[in-house]
Amino acid sequence: MTESEIMLSWRGPTRMIQSNPQPCTGHPQVPQQPRSGHPQESQHVPESSEPFSGGQSPLGAGAAGAAAHVGGGRPPSPAGPIKAGGGLRGPGCSAAVLPRPGGGRTPRPMEIPLKSLPGGRAAASGNMMTQSDLDLKETALKEDLKFYFMNPCEKYRARRQIPWKLALQILKILMVTTQLVFFGLSNQLVVSFKEENTVAFKHLFLKGYSGNDEDDYSCSIYTQQDAYDSIFYVINQYRHLKNISLGTLGYEHEESGLKICKQQYKRGTMLPSNDTLNIDVSIETECILLKPKELTGKKAELKLNSSFFNLEFYRLIQVEISFKLKGIALQTIHARELPDCYAFQNTITFNNRAHSGKIKVYFDSDTDIQECKDWHIFNSVLQKNTQYTLVFDGFVILSCLASLILCTRSIVLAWRLQNRFVNFFLEKYKRRVCFADRLEFLNGWYVLVIISDVMTIIGSILKMEIKAKNLTSYDVCSILLGTSTLFVWVGVIRYLGYFQTYNVLILTMQASLPKVLRFCCCAGMIYLGYTFCGWIVLGPYHEKFEDLNTVAECLFSLVNGDDMFATFAQIQQKSSLVWMFSRLYLYSFISLFIYMILSLFIALITDSYDTIKKYQQSGFPATDLHEFLKDHSNAGYRKDRTSFPFICCCRRQQSDDNLILIN
Repeated sequence: MTESEIMLSWRGPTRMIQSNPQPCTGHPQVPQQPRSGHPQESQHVPESSEPFSGGQSPLGAGAAGAAAHVGGGRPPSPAGPIKAGGGLRGPGCSAAVLPRPGGGRTPRPMEIPLKSLPGGRAAASGNMMTQSDLDLKETALKEDLKFYFMNPCEKYRARRQIPWKLALQILKILMVTTQLVFFGLSNQLVVSFKEENTVAFKHLFLKGYSGNDEDDYSCSIYTQQDAYDSIFYVINQYRHLKNISLGTLGYEHEESGLKICKQQYKRGTMLPSNDTLNIDVSIETECILLKPKELTGKKAELKLNSSFFNLEFYRLIQVEISFKLKGIALQTIHARELPDCYAFQNTITFNNRAHSGKIKVYFDSDTDIQECKDWHIFNSVLQKNTQYTLVFDGFVILSCLASLILCTRSIVLAWRLQNRFVNFFLEKYKRRVCFADRLEFLNGWYVLVIISDVMTIIGSILKMEIKAKNLTSYDVCSILLGTSTLFVWVGVIRYLGYFQTYNVLILTMQASLPKVLRFCCCAGMIYLGYTFCGWIVLGPYHEKFEDLNTVAECLFSLVNGDDMFATFAQIQQKSSLVWMFSRLYLYSFISLFIYMILSLFIALITDSYDTIKKYQQSGFPATDLHEFLKDHSNAGYRKDRTSFPFICCCRRQQSDDNLILIN
């Protein structure tokens, strides 16, 4: 049989050779048979995991028979049943394709998948390829992790990545601080106008006001005649307000006026000499309205002489006089700002709830800033100044919006990098990453910057509306801008933390915070116990222990060493037992909190500081993340010196790589 006839006989379906599924260590090739003579008889070849050499095949009887058939001999019977496609199937077997040589060309060696050959190199080669891919993935992951935990200067030296967030944060600090200063100066004018008008109202409407409040109330009266005189004094001053006031004040409108309400027990009789009391505790309220026009006519005399003003003081609870005035602040014009219009809701209360012979007079003024409906200002540059301020606020909003986008993007990328690290760690080491290493990817500074940016954007929008006199929410705007500026300046510590010397503060706070919180919980229980005890025992005899809020403030002052002598001296000596208890109470509290609890509190922080200093000298405890990055070098990054001196100042020593450089 010629070679062409042999080739034609193999143009049928591809045959599958059964093999023993053992790992292969080489690439087998089917030996070519002699072209002349009789076909060689197939010989039994024992199974072996060693690589074959020469003309000996490791495929077993099936493979040898196939080779003999190619050479002209008859293949032996296969070990398994022959499928319809001409192949052999068995447990653990893979397909080996035998090509059909054509024409007069020399037949190619039989190509068999490496993983199907027993004793060959297919499985090892596959494992090597998988291991190579895993090594490449590990190297790429380590480079990304190393780059993520670099500071902006190192990122610039490594990949020439310009620190946009750093530059933007520096610019934002300057712009936000400038914006806050301008708003603070404007808000200062508002606050001073409110306070000065409140003082002026007290002098205008409170008879006998000395200029200083007695306590939480403005003044007090002790006789019935003083009560009548004080009430009618308010009415008379309100009637002649435009003639006696120095400010730009006026009535709200003609229909509004002076509203007087009195609260008293419904009925009753009281004879203290006989220790007799008969009273109905139901409270009835009666009111009267005196309009500005009525106060100038004859109707005013009739109303003032009515029975409404006949007060029965033994059942009188309080008399409340309320009226609303309007004013315009012109001092803002000198500061090149548009003037504001104010509405003052004033309330004067004659409090007789205690029925102790002393009526406390309270004055309360609630100020509301309103938009001026119609205003015309000539020979002024207020309009241009307002436009410039609005443009500056717009730039602040844009810078904060860009910072918000960049920081949000960084958090998203860090979250993706964390998932890569967690999945790789689980794939290679077959265990999960601890929670502490997961937290390393959550940059708390970025979260702080995002909160600050959101508050700055909202506060700037409110400030623009206030500047345009469309809104008057000064308090909300001041809270937003003040808190955002606080967060911006606190965020500066992050960049100082790249220097090992300044990083001690951040690391000490981070290390001591859990212990300090647990300690404060225990100390707070003792503090609350002293607060309740002092309030219930010393409250009737000491003004600093009259209510819980005052007691807490007094004890906190004592812990810091403030106002000690006054606290001891102001205790009333009406009860010897309470006086002795007050001494025991104060001495024990001061000794316990100052000499023991406060010292332990400082010791906790000092211990954390010493621990951080020791770690910086000998190395921090290594976690899985640090061990993973420990042996990785920065060979792929640039090591050349930068030409910018402000970036050179951030250069870190190579020995610092094992320190905590994260978040």
